[in-house]
Amino acid sequence: MSEFFDIDARIEALAEQAELECADSFKTIEQTAQKNGQKVLAAFIDNKVSEVCLKGTTGYGYDDPGREVIDKVYAQVFGGEDALVRHSFANGTHAISTALFGVLRPGDTLLACTGRPYDTLEEVIGIRYEKGNGSLKDFGILYDECELDEGGMPDYELIAKKAKNASVAHIQRSRGYSLRPSFDMTVTEKIIKAAKSANPEIIVLVDNCYGELVEEKEPLSVGADLIVGSLIKNPGGGIASTGGYICGRKELVDKCADRLYCTGMGREIGATLGQNREILMGLFYAPEVVAAALKTSVFACRLFEKLGFGTLPKSTEKRTDIIASVLLENEENLVAFCQGIQKGSPVDSYVTPEAWAMPGYDSKVIMAAGAFTMGASIELSADAPIREPFAAWLQGGLTYPTGKTGVMIAAQNMLDKGLIKL
Repeated sequence: MSEFFDIDARIEALAEQAELECADSFKTIEQTAQKNGQKVLAAFIDNKVSEVCLKGTTGYGYDDPGREVIDKVYAQVFGGEDALVRHSFANGTHAISTALFGVLRPGDTLLACTGRPYDTLEEVIGIRYEKGNGSLKDFGILYDECELDEGGMPDYELIAKKAKNASVAHIQRSRGYSLRPSFDMTVTEKIIKAAKSANPEIIVLVDNCYGELVEEKEPLSVGADLIVGSLIKNPGGGIASTGGYICGRKELVDKCADRLYCTGMGREIGATLGQNREILMGLFYAPEVVAAALKTSVFACRLFEKLGFGTLPKSTEKRTDIIASVLLENEENLVAFCQGIQKGSPVDSYVTPEAWAMPGYDSKVIMAAGAFTMGASIELSADAPIREPFAAWLQGGLTYPTGKTGVMIAAQNMLDKGLIKL
């Protein structure tokens, strides 16, 4: 029995067995973390990160050496010519929106190559359209998308066909609130080749959220032009308290900087306000923190498979991002699971999450996130729209021992409510 938590001995026994069965997956995750850790360390050394880089600027933010070095470090780690890493990105959607508005022009077509993008981008694009709201559609930018096949995989022929008339190809690596697979570098490279074979001038923009440092390669190394993500997910390592990044071809990154700030000033302004230390330290920790999140994900899937639930991916499948879907079958199970994750969180464990109408979503959403940084999905969290298939999207875990315990507490909460049988 746990010395600190009232967890049923049968759940503890199942958890011990599940952990043993995850040993091969854990070994692979740790090997990748070691290589990515060396890659990050090399970028810090090669770009001469110094104590002065950890300081911040105020006011206009001119001549900020730390900000410049952070951009160089990120560019090297992710394989880009340049990067724009700023605490002033509010979230991943803000960074993606900035990149889209930065590189698209009136009359251009945005092509979503991996089906309908994540919910929060629908209003940015103009899919859920209200005239005058400032969406891409308002600015005369057209939209098209390539549906995935029945197995949730890209339709490469359709991508090639539609890419001929598109200016930007959008790839979302992670599944969002769907049950399709997340896309690894092999699949991402095939999508990029399909688009660029038909239109060599097309700009490929990859939503890299949740996928950073999960594999040894990143999308820029397989042909992407821009990658975009959030610092309160993988690359912030649980330390960066806000921000996002855009990385890739220099001329495109410059356009994005002009969009974030203003044309003519771009990346030369923007006070860092003491955030440099968090951003750099977060990236330094990120490979190990991502490994902890992945191990938590694998363990959670194995434990809940033993409890009779489906998971995506399965516990034995290769990880391409930190998200796992636990198929909980009905609303009661879903809510109990999320509330259990909250009970196992280091912050606000006593709070009971309830579903509510969150901005940017078209269904009520329940979110369990007892995190040091609000909304930081590199920390153990679970969220889901209250709709079919009643799947909880689980992510994060700053350390594996605490992530594992949080998952066990979620199972215990369901047992206490009579929702699972042992």
